[in-house]
Amino acid sequence: MAEVKLLERVLKANEVWAEEIRGMFRERRIFCANLIGSPGSGKTTLLEKSIPFLGDPSGLAVIEGDLATSRDADRIGRCGVDSVQIATGTGCHIDAHHVRQAVDRIGLINRRMIFIENVGNLVCPAQFDIGEHAKVAVLSVPEGDEKPLKYPPLFQACALVVLTKTDLIPYTDFNRDEFTKNVRLVNPNLPVMEVCCKTGEGIDRWVEWLQAQYRAAFP
Repeated sequence: MAEVKLLERVLKANEVWAEEIRGMFRERRIFCANLIGSPGSGKTTLLEKSIPFLGDPSGLAVIEGDLATSRDADRIGRCGVDSVQIATGTGCHIDAHHVRQAVDRIGLINRRMIFIENVGNLVCPAQFDIGEHAKVAVLSVPEGDEKPLKYPPLFQACALVVLTKTDLIPYTDFNRDEFTKNVRLVNPNLPVMEVCCKTGEGIDRWVEWLQAQYRAAFP
């Protein structure tokens, strides 16, 4: 019972921070996407490949979440985009308070898009509102086509599924139709987008989706 009450307090405090962050983004017309996926699903590479097509890099920023090291933030920095690393230690997700602290570090002046690359995990990040406009599930072909059925909360909460490493399909047992069917069983209206960062296939559709989401958020 004590654990339940503690969780309730944590979630309530998180909601307060999330609303504050959402208000800051709304006031400054900044679109925020929260990328959620397993370690190695290709979240950082997806961002690296997208940055050249998203306009002036100074209008972008990335908040990176990992248990340790600044490797992903360093990769994004080499693309000319401001980034900040959140080292969560043993924490399995980024919460709204983390984001609020990161926002103070990167600044919001002249930003138009902020990406949050959450800690590699398909469970906890799906449960926490961190002030984003959209959660994006990033799944890779080697993970298998059954993941939507095994981790339904993520697919119920996200606005888009990005399937990465599609060039590996011929070398695996991954079944496109089965994957899409499993997504639809969990969330009938959830769009699925295929991307291959190695060849660049699908990056244009992903960027178009982001731009459309921005226009919808700030008509």
